[in-house]
This record gives sequence, structure tokens and C-alpha cells, in this order.
Amino acid sequence: MEPTYGLTSDNLPASLPIFPLYGVMVLPGGQLPLNIFEPRYLAMFNDALKSNRLIGIVQPRAQNSDDLYTIGCAGKIVEFIETADGRYVVELRGISRYKIANEIKATTPYRQVQADWSLFPNDITANNACLGIDREKLNSLLQRYFKQQGMDCDWEAITKAPDMRIMSCLAMACPFGAAEKQAFLEQTCCHEQAKMFIAMLEMELYK
Repeated sequence: MEPTYGLTSDNLPASLPIFPLYGVMVLPGGQLPLNIFEPRYLAMFNDALKSNRLIGIVQPRAQNSDDLYTIGCAGKIVEFIETADGRYVVELRGISRYKIANEIKATTPYRQVQADWSLFPNDITANNACLGIDREKLNSLLQRYFKQQGMDCDWEAITKAPDMRIMSCLAMACPFGAAEKQAFLEQTCCHEQAKMFIAMLEMELYK
């Protein structure tokens, strides 16, 4: 079972600090490494450590834009180290997706939003999801895709991992475009999400 760190659908916070990152996403059960060095995000990290350790990852609609997509995913700080030059190297574990209800007029140097979690009620128990992936087809596509991209893969780990963990990790790791990642992130139906991921792989292979 995926750890939820004491979080349930009933105690997810109403507000979140957000970390806009173009072309980057985290999914429930996935792990996202971050290198935090900007002063405003160092402040965000320190404040998160003092509260629930949750940070909302969300994509801008374009590079260097302040306009954000409305769907993101919250990650919990599960590990971090502080470097000699004052940076934080952080690992986030994806907890649940959210919709930005509205942005809060905050006095903090980082942005904050009111989070609506209701669109994704099953994210917090993602280990129970029923994706029903055709693993034989997926493995065949992945072998070809990794070979095409010159990427290495731990096939034993892929074979043993549950469907949701596979989807989370691979969708985050594969170098799909920002728009494709966002479309995948926003898909609420787990079966359609699985079909979309396979279709994305096929499109990349036949470019």
C-alpha cells in the first residue's frame, strides 16, 4: 500500500503553497526530486516544514508565464538535505491532485491557492485504483520506447510494481511535452488514463 502519512480526504488542507514548474508534474504515489534555491521557494519550503509539509506542484500554461493550469498535484516533503551553499535537495511524494478554486492574496513571497480536492476523491488511496493496464502491451511499448530514447530501465521493478505506481512513475519520467503531461494529469477516469498513456507512447514511437 502507498503511504498517506496520516492524510485522508477529510483532512487535506483548504489552502496550499504552490510551486509552478513548467513541464514538470507529480502524480499520487509518484516521487519528485526538487532542487530549491530561489529565496521565495526556500521560504515556502521552511514554512511547509512547520505545518503539513505539503506543496502544490502546478504547471504554468507557458514557460515564464504567471498564468497557471487549474489542476495540479500536492506532494508531501518526505526527505530533504540542506547543502553547504544554502539549497534544499528535496523529495516529494505525490498525495492528491487538486483544482485551484482561487488564488489567495498572500503576504508570503510565494503564491498560495485555495484547493478543491473533490474532483479526485480516490487519489489519497491510489493503491486501490483499478487501472487494468494491458501489461504485456505496455511492456512491449516501453521496451521499444526506452530503446528509442536511449533510456535504461529496471524491468524487474516494472514487472513487480502495481498499475498505479507504474503509471505515476513512468508518466513523470518519460519526456512527454508539457501539454501531454497536463492532459494526463487532468484525466479523472483511471481506465481512460491508462489508455491515454499507452496512446502517448504509441504517438512517440511513430513520430
